[in-house]
Amino acid sequence: MRVLVAGKNGQLATALVEAATADTEIDVQAIGREALDICDGISVEQAVAGFAPDIVVNAAAYTAVDKAETEEAQAFAVNEEGPRFLALATAPRGIPIVHLSTDYVYDGNKAVPYLEDDPVAPASVYGRSKLAGEVAVRDANPKHLIFRTAWVHSPTGNNFVKTMLRLGVDRDHLNVVNDQHGNPSYALHLAEAILHIMRKVGADESVQSWGTYHLSGTGTTTWYGLAREVFRCSKAAGGPHAEVSPITTADYPTPAKRPANSRLDCSKVGRVFGVEMPKWEDGVADCIARLMRT
Repeated sequence: MRVLVAGKNGQLATALVEAATADTEIDVQAIGREALDICDGISVEQAVAGFAPDIVVNAAAYTAVDKAETEEAQAFAVNEEGPRFLALATAPRGIPIVHLSTDYVYDGNKAVPYLEDDPVAPASVYGRSKLAGEVAVRDANPKHLIFRTAWVHSPTGNNFVKTMLRLGVDRDHLNVVNDQHGNPSYALHLAEAILHIMRKVGADESVQSWGTYHLSGTGTTTWYGLAREVFRCSKAAGGPHAEVSPITTADYPTPAKRPANSRLDCSKVGRVFGVEMPKWEDGVADCIARLMRT
């Protein structure tokens, strides 16, 4: 199975390449902007035609949540127009598209974890642009798998886990928001789950249940809880450590509004594809261990 991944240097693209390294059934090629600019329809057409993939994964995205508030056009170009070009290029060729979306499509007002068919109401430009990308993919290519995930981290790229470790080098104490709840997701665990799903889709027509799914780490916490786990693992490994105090969202205002509750119910992906994601703490532990080795 030939898999073309848009977004060569992103956390998920990097993890997909790593996860597929020992898999003789799947050939994953992650292509960067120089060869595949998702905001350029001609570039997308040429890349899809030239590589002739069995599946395309869109792991490219504009993810600067706060910056998007003042760069709305750029956010929508990458998060809506890019996915549309990919879906339009794959649909006539019968190629399925896997598209990554976000928990930020929800407003966060629900008291329990969100299901895939719950109403969406993003509260930020970033969330609106990602939701627009979902719609574009659904409208252009019926063979789509949209995975909403959350709080992604890995040893590569920019993410909360690495930020905490960097701050912990010079600071003994940090204040971290404790009233935003979500599911931390380790990029390698996401990649392994997506490869498992792609193998099932490629091997058996009967399991091709196209649609939208939630896919994130098992269990929930807050940013404060995640920070404490990061420093617990780091301290045990001889890395930086800082004391963490809980604060409210009101104590730490940001340009973009974050959902207070963006917990995702991932039971659907388990029922349909047999995917059971590891606990979020396991992802943090592996991520820290890898970072300590570098």
